[in-house]
Amino acid sequence: MLQEALVDAYGEYEERTALHTIVEDRLQLPFTTRVLGIAVTVERLESRGPCLTALCRAGTHRQPIDLLDLPLPTPPPIGAEWIAVLRHYDSCWSPRS
Repeated sequence: MLQEALVDAYGEYEERTALHTIVEDRLQLPFTTRVLGIAVTVERLESRGPCLTALCRAGTHRQPIDLLDLPLPTPPPIGAEWIAVLRHYDSCWSPRS
C-alpha cells in the first residue's frame, strides 16, 4: 500500500503530500470515536505541516487532533488501513517524540 501511495513522489515533502492525499480520499468521513471518554465526530481532515489533522466536533466545541493520536472506533471506518500506512511511514522516516 505504501508503494501505491508513493509511486510518483520524490522527497519527503511529496511523499507526505501523497500519503495525506490518499488518506483524505480513502478514509470515510464523518465518523464517531471517543476522546478522553467523550464522543466526537471527525468531520474532516486537514494537512498542517507534516501532520494530518482530524477536525473533531463534540456539540458546539471543535478541536484539531493529530490523526495519528486519534483513537479509532471499533469497528474502524472504511479506509482506516491508510492511517496504519501513514503511521508506518511516520515511524520509519520521522520518529515522533
